[in-house]
Amino acid sequence: MTVQGWTLILLFAGLVAALAKPMGHWLYALYEGRRTPLHAVLGSVERGFYRVARIDPDAEQGWRRYALHLLVFNAVLLLFTYAVLRLQGVLPVNPRGLPGIEANGAFNTAISFTTNTNWQWYSGEVALSNLSQMLGLTIHNFLSAATGIAVAFAVFRGFARRQASGVGNFWADVTRVTLYLLLPLCLIYALFLIANGVPQTFASIVDATTLEGARQSIPLGPVASQEAIKMLGTNGGGFFNANSAHPFENPNALTNFVQMLSIFAIGAGLTWTFGKAVGNSRQGWAILAAMLILFTVGAGVAYWQEAAGNPHLHALGITGGNMEGKEVRFGIAASALFATVTTAASCGAVNAMHDSFTALGGLVPLFNIQLGEVVIGGVGAGIYGFLLFAILAVFVAGLMVGRTPEYVGKKIEAREVKLAVLAIAILPLSILGLTALASILPDGLAGPLNKGPHGFSEILYAFSSATGNNGSAFAGLSAGTPFYNGLLGVAMWLGRFFVIVPILAIAGSLAAKRYTPETPGSFPTTGPLWVGLLVGIILILGGLTFLPSLALGPVADHIAMVHGQLF
Repeated sequence: MTVQGWTLILLFAGLVAALAKPMGHWLYALYEGRRTPLHAVLGSVERGFYRVARIDPDAEQGWRRYALHLLVFNAVLLLFTYAVLRLQGVLPVNPRGLPGIEANGAFNTAISFTTNTNWQWYSGEVALSNLSQMLGLTIHNFLSAATGIAVAFAVFRGFARRQASGVGNFWADVTRVTLYLLLPLCLIYALFLIANGVPQTFASIVDATTLEGARQSIPLGPVASQEAIKMLGTNGGGFFNANSAHPFENPNALTNFVQMLSIFAIGAGLTWTFGKAVGNSRQGWAILAAMLILFTVGAGVAYWQEAAGNPHLHALGITGGNMEGKEVRFGIAASALFATVTTAASCGAVNAMHDSFTALGGLVPLFNIQLGEVVIGGVGAGIYGFLLFAILAVFVAGLMVGRTPEYVGKKIEAREVKLAVLAIAILPLSILGLTALASILPDGLAGPLNKGPHGFSEILYAFSSATGNNGSAFAGLSAGTPFYNGLLGVAMWLGRFFVIVPILAIAGSLAAKRYTPETPGSFPTTGPLWVGLLVGIILILGGLTFLPSLALGPVADHIAMVHGQLF
């Protein structure tokens, strides 16, 4: 470990905190439906869309109608992408003449990008045409991210409104987020990436001569445009198989740092937006503080373990930490930080191979996902997932002080607690249930390339990543089979929409309630005690739920390494 490494981690955390308020201001304007400077340019586009689609953006929707429109919209997008992938061979903008994707692979990919998971069982530059990358996938990068932010807005309204029947308008929320936030930011971001060497072209392949004198064909395509929304929308699906370790996606240390910041930017901003929405910005800062504590500890553990490396290799004179699977341009600290960032958010982009991390270093990204990716989390999904834990935390606090739990002026009663438990329970039911299934069936056991605890970790990580809508891979798992394509597709769908529907039901229930002002007996939800309770509830629930599976995987792997079993 070095001073520079720790400085990088602390500087990053500080910049994330500094970005929260300015990003939150912009998000709050969209949440409120207020006019922004971009309305002068794009306002006519928004109004034109409403006219063509016959949508009244001011028409309030109850939580059921909001959820129904969301589900139908995403189902239609899923079918559209499935068709694009299946028909790829006969569609235009396919300079390499790639064939269509087989049914199980197209099913998996369509669900993957619809749910903001962006799990890729294939090599993007080998399997997909430019049209499939742009039309089939990148459109989801925008709209799945906008869907997550729209749900967050609906939940904020649930906490902020008093005796209301509506939680907003799904179409207005998605349109405004896409038009006034994601598109402008991605345009600027893509230009920055192009200036740093990321390709943006319809060209197919360029031939190059290597240093050894051999000929190498390098695929090209519209990379910068996909890379921008991949990071800002916490999508993670790379144009290239090597993802953000590829120099055409992530050319240098500057782009690497900016990519990490962009993964967290919107998620951090939404914490401030929540505080503003409920009329107390300290509520947002308390949530962000709890998130950053969990993040900094996780990043520190990952860096410590990767810098420590393998003691048996040290005994052989091989020092310098664990560089296996790391991108040498970035080194151990930046790779450990990137792994923590991408799994604390539901991004899934990687600049190092998590399968090559030390056992406990690899446990950090795995545990981040299993916590529900609420440590900043995905755009929208992070904050509304975190609020599920906040509801449980105030319930526990209410039990301790003998009062009806209250949070930001709303009484938390049996209905909200039951729905929160239902939403949180989806993750372990899917992750552990499907992991157990894959661990006993022949088709599942054929996937991992390693045996023993590490092979189990590969299976566990895959279903954690799919259910958590992260999309990163531990690697070492041959997942592009009908068994894994189908089962992982089911996990992605469960992890996305079986959480969204209960959280929208909570929003509808809270919106209908009266405002309950704080009293001297109310449990404070803005100070250090509250932050500590939030952190404790998240760790306890995650620890109690997933500790046995982690003991069978990364922990057992670490013990085996300590005792000299290296393969």
